Amino acid sequence: MRIVSLISSATEIICSLGLGDFLVGRSHECDYPEWVRCLPVCTEPKFDVTGSSREIDRLVRQTLQDSASVYRVFEDRLRELQPDLIVTQSQCDVCAVSLRDVEQAMCRLFPHQPRVVALQPDRLEDVWTDVRRIAAAAGVEERAERCLDEWRTRMAAVAERANSWGRRPRVACIEWIEPLMACGNWMPELVALAGGENVFGEPGRHSPPLRFEELCRADPDVIVVMPCGFDLQRTRQEMSALTAHPEWSRLRAVRHGRVWIADGNAYFNRPGPRLVESLEMLAEAINPAAFAFGHGGIENFA
Repeated sequence: MRIVSLISSATEIICSLGLGDFLVGRSHECDYPEWVRCLPVCTEPKFDVTGSSREIDRLVRQTLQDSASVYRVFEDRLRELQPDLIVTQSQCDVCAVSLRDVEQAMCRLFPHQPRVVALQPDRLEDVWTDVRRIAAAAGVEERAERCLDEWRTRMAAVAERANSWGRRPRVACIEWIEPLMACGNWMPELVALAGGENVFGEPGRHSPPLRFEELCRADPDVIVVMPCGFDLQRTRQEMSALTAHPEWSRLRAVRHGRVWIADGNAYFNRPGPRLVESLEMLAEAINPAAFAFGHGGIENFA
């Protein structure tokens, strides 16, 4: 079996299921486990992604005016790799290569089309369903159930402890800085499991736009900034767009030192096995007196 993964979360799922030896190609964003960086890259963005959050947002909007996708599939590379299974997604055209991109490429490339599994993780349960779908396509269903049992057990242990401390702090999770956007999809569920009351965004729905005035009116107890596609260093660099706002210092979370920045790219915005670690980090941010996991994907912003 030859597998090409065109989304980073799928690559992590595939490796967790013990299928890493079958991977023959990856997307430009697949970077974990570390060894997958050696695999042939099959995609690239159509614009420079090293700019600020405002610049990236402008380029995304501009690209989508002229094209249905912000990514390019290397068709010659796919032809060379001859995969039996391609894993992509149909959840967000901005986050990763879409099912449409893959279908268009396959019509031109393969007389006998490989099997395609398109993930669509809107909620936490959808992530687990996607794990099962990949496992079923590869014939390793029992491995999937063992993995899911382990992940759910860890998350249940966190949730039980996190929700036994009385008052639930009000938590605002920020997915993009300029323009400001709150987190949606599975993040409201993770906030609830971590012992918090989610302020913005709804489970199973895409990330909603957010005005700074709304953030001020809500005045949450905890703010966690986790831009999609940004690691800790880039998130730290972008924080000046928030801290420069004249009302920033008046926010309750800022005054009480309860603003956190997180590696949204590797953890919170990547719907795969490391959502378990994401929950643990979120629980520590919401109640640092109760948890000390010591993960490196989040830090207090002072």
